[in-house]
Formats: sequence, structure tokens, C-alpha cells
Amino acid sequence: MDYGLIGARLGHSHSPRIHAALAGYNYQLRELKEEELAGFLTERAFRGINVTIPYKKAVMPFCAELGEGARRIGCVNTIVKRSDGSLYGDNTDYYGFCQTARRAGVTFAGRHVLILGSGGTSLTAFQAAEDLGAASVERVSRSGELNYETVYQREETEIVVNTTPVGMFPKNGERAVDLSRFPRLQGVVDVVYNPLRTAFLLQAAALGVPAAGGLPMLVAQARRASELFTGERIPEERMEAVLREVAAEVTSVVLIGMPGSGKSTVGAALARRLERPFVDADEEIVRRAGRSIPEIFAEDGEERFRTLETEVLSDLGKRSGIVLATGGGAVLFERNLPLLRQNGRIYRITRDVSRLATCGRPLSSSPERLREMERERAPFYERAADVTVSNDGSTAETVAAIMRDLREEMRI
Repeated sequence: MDYGLIGARLGHSHSPRIHAALAGYNYQLRELKEEELAGFLTERAFRGINVTIPYKKAVMPFCAELGEGARRIGCVNTIVKRSDGSLYGDNTDYYGFCQTARRAGVTFAGRHVLILGSGGTSLTAFQAAEDLGAASVERVSRSGELNYETVYQREETEIVVNTTPVGMFPKNGERAVDLSRFPRLQGVVDVVYNPLRTAFLLQAAALGVPAAGGLPMLVAQARRASELFTGERIPEERMEAVLREVAAEVTSVVLIGMPGSGKSTVGAALARRLERPFVDADEEIVRRAGRSIPEIFAEDGEERFRTLETEVLSDLGKRSGIVLATGGGAVLFERNLPLLRQNGRIYRITRDVSRLATCGRPLSSSPERLREMERERAPFYERAADVTVSNDGSTAETVAAIMRDLREEMRI
């Protein structure tokens, strides 16, 4: 291959689309077993490669020369084959980390920093935090003196950086620490990029703390790696454009709102416009249960239905780049919100109560009940939604309104 990424497991990688957008070359993924690594690097059948878990340290002895960053940090994530066939190794994660923190407004100067994890990326984050002027930097590991039980003793902590895979797809929703237990918290960085918003980042947002996710870091380090591969400078504006493109591609559109407001009709039409998969959460519940929703309510009760709904949303929320229509009561339950927010931009679809469909809807069988339900649920919809869109006109008009917002917010 000309360019690519090596690692033990690469199924989640966005790197091929990022490198293609940045510089137009073909970029391949190559999963290697530990015993295959030496042979691959000795053969050198590539022009340039990126390196990810768990080989960032293991590749170093194969490099004839290391860049300053790689030497100082003690790990390599980018290798270039030079004209004489020798390998040059550098660390572009350092650049990506610094860029990501800066653009998110996470400031390290004079602050006390905790790095979660002890792998290669933690070394990069440690060096970057020190270089950015941190007052102190400590690493947290499972078995060290400073571990995940004793970490809350560091009440002076102001910045927390996650370099572990905790919360990464498919184990979405997990979090290495409880950020609310750090009373002086001022900033958060998470190197995980799938999902877009880990439980770690969602908690930071709930606390009102500036936070940076892994996707900007991934694109920024790819920019620097591409410059090393090709010898050509990539303008920062191009990097930002690629970041917006990739973010738009992986962000799901989530539709919420009253039963009968037209979420499924709008969602199917929107998916056709965006050329994305469309998924109706209620239809998925019916498929899994093998029964209609009225039958589930009648035979098992609403509590069982809501449990099934959360299970379905847990799975669907992990998917990226889809259009998802939810049931009318999905956002009434706090547990469902992070499932929808982790990869989604949430649109509340509204429709005049007199026009809401009621057929086959156990909880909205009369106009009086619908009006009462709308009053009860409105605060929950408002809290959950990023945007509210009226569906009192045509489906085409509603789709057009969502498309306008997507173009403005996601630059697609």
C-alpha cells in the first residue's frame, strides 16, 4: 500500500475518508497481529503509515531516525519511508492534541492536570500538558499509586484528559471517572472519537465545562501526518473544512416529538434527501418483540414497553450517520437522552394538536388526552431538542427546514 494505518483492531477508523479528503491519496487499513509487525516493517511495502494501539512503542526500533516529538514522548504514530528506504518516525498526535485543546478553549497553563491511562497516547498528552505550561501533570492507571479509587483525592484537579478506550464504540456509555467529583474542574479532553460525544464529554457539557472530543484531534494529527507523507503543506482552513465534512457525515439526525406529529414520514423523506439509512425506533421495537405496540402495552404494560424502547435506543444511538425517528415518549426518560445525544443532532417535530394522528397509539386515543399530553411533554421536548421544526405545512417544507439547519450547523 502507499499510505495507511496499522494496528491490532481498526474497524472503527475514520482515517481513510479523512486522508482522502485532505490530500486525495488512497489510504488503507491494515490490521496486524503482534507476530506480523516486524515482517511488515522490514518489508517496507508502503510510502507512509500511521500507527495506533498497541504498536506505538513497538515500531520505534525499526526507525532509523526519530523526530524530536517522538524522542521526547517515547512513542511513534507516523512513519515515513525515505528515498533511501530507511524509516523516519514522528509523533503527530502531539500536534493534534494541542490543536484540539486550543480550538475548544481548554487551557493548560498554570493548571493541575490528570491524564487517565498509561498507554502511548497518555505519554503524548503528558508531554503536551507540560509544554503548554501545566502546574502539575499526573497519570492515573488501574494499578498505580494514583488509581481510579484514589484519584478523587486530587481535589485540586482542573483538567482531566481521557486517553483510555473507556466509552469507545461498542462500549458506549462507560466513563472512567465521575467528573462531578472534581470541584475545581475547568476543562476536559477525550481522545475517543467514536461516538462523537462520549459519556465523559456529555457529563462535561452537563457541568458547563469546556470539552474537546477525539474527532478534531484525529483530523488535526492526520493533517500533520499527511504533510510528512507528501512534503506539501495543508492550510488550516482545509483541515477545518475536512473536520466539518467528516462530522456531518457521522452525525445522526434524531427526530423527537408528539405521537402522530409525522416523525416517521419526515424522517423517511429526509433520509432520501441525505442518502442515509432511515430507522424508526418504534418499528424496531415491534420487530424485536414480534408484537404491535398496542399489544405490548395491553399484555405487558407501559413499563415493559419503555424498557424495550431503551434497549433499542441504546443500540440505534451507537450508529452514526443515520436518520432516526423516535417514539413520542422516548425523551421523557433521562436515561435515553445520552443515547440519542452521543452521535445525534436532535430535532423536535411539532404539529398542531388538532392534526395529530391517533390511530394505533395507546396513550393518545382522544383529542382531550392529546392536549393534556402535549402540555405535559412540551418541557421534555424543549430540553432535549437542539432545534424545533414545525410540521404544520408539507413534508417537503419540513425536510427543507431541517436541511437548512444542517447546512448552517454542519456545513453540508
